[in-house]
Amino acid sequence: MQLDSTIAAQNTQPCSVALGYFDGVHVGHREVIKAAVSYAEKNHCLPAVFTFALSPQNSLKGSRILSEQEKLRRLQQLGIARCFEPSFEDIRQMTPQQFVQRYLKQHCNAKAVFCGENFTFGKDKSGTIELLHTLCSENDIHLQVVPISWQGGEPVSSTRIRKLLEQGDIPTVNALLAQRYCVDSTIQHGAGNGKVWGFPTINQVFASGMLIPKHGVYITEVELQDGTRLPGATGLGTRPTVSGEGVTCETFLPGYEGDLYGQTVRVEFCEYLKPTVKFDSVEELKEYVFSAAQAALDYFRK
Repeated sequence: MQLDSTIAAQNTQPCSVALGYFDGVHVGHREVIKAAVSYAEKNHCLPAVFTFALSPQNSLKGSRILSEQEKLRRLQQLGIARCFEPSFEDIRQMTPQQFVQRYLKQHCNAKAVFCGENFTFGKDKSGTIELLHTLCSENDIHLQVVPISWQGGEPVSSTRIRKLLEQGDIPTVNALLAQRYCVDSTIQHGAGNGKVWGFPTINQVFASGMLIPKHGVYITEVELQDGTRLPGATGLGTRPTVSGEGVTCETFLPGYEGDLYGQTVRVEFCEYLKPTVKFDSVEELKEYVFSAAQAALDYFRK
């Protein structure tokens, strides 16, 4: 996907633009994106997203659900061909009028824009849906407001998904995301204890600003760079038995013997299995890990 984060560049091709931050690319976001893609197909426009980039230290939207790379991958899967993503600092002081004229009209060359009914824009969120209607009409831009999606009697939102991740409710999270929640960081060298004990693992670290789900053991499925998919048992936490420091995402791939160091893999979460426990001996820990691996194998056999 072409990623454009400048504000000076001009886009010559007319665009159908979905507006939003889109953290998680959940089912509500998908309705907005699908509407933009559908319009683009019917009106010979480029399907695009206008979002913004936050620094890891900026908590404006809460902890990130997906990495930037995974977010873009999912947008592309939905048919988005271009993503306009300036820094939040570049747009935070703009008036609603400046935002529409400078970004939507000039920068994106938007012929149509799509957003959720709770969308706000401009300095101090001063831009309302009503004002967006007026400004789009003045600039000959078609506007479609997409209703909020509901599931389980509640509106779908990134805030709701974050709370569910912190509770370990992975099936509901995956239903709201319309895809599995995943961690996709590069495999790093760990302490090497697992290899010595007979269950080598892959280790990943959460980047700054990323949400960390409930600590515990999860049934996961791992997608390697070559597309191979493997069942896994992932321990998320501080490794209390071996006095581990910091939060790690450590996945045991039963039966796998390859070298994955330095590769970026996607660990997809399927189900919360059990909490992490501090054991009195390494033997007890080994038994715990192998039982989790067997649960993962049984899960995928079904």
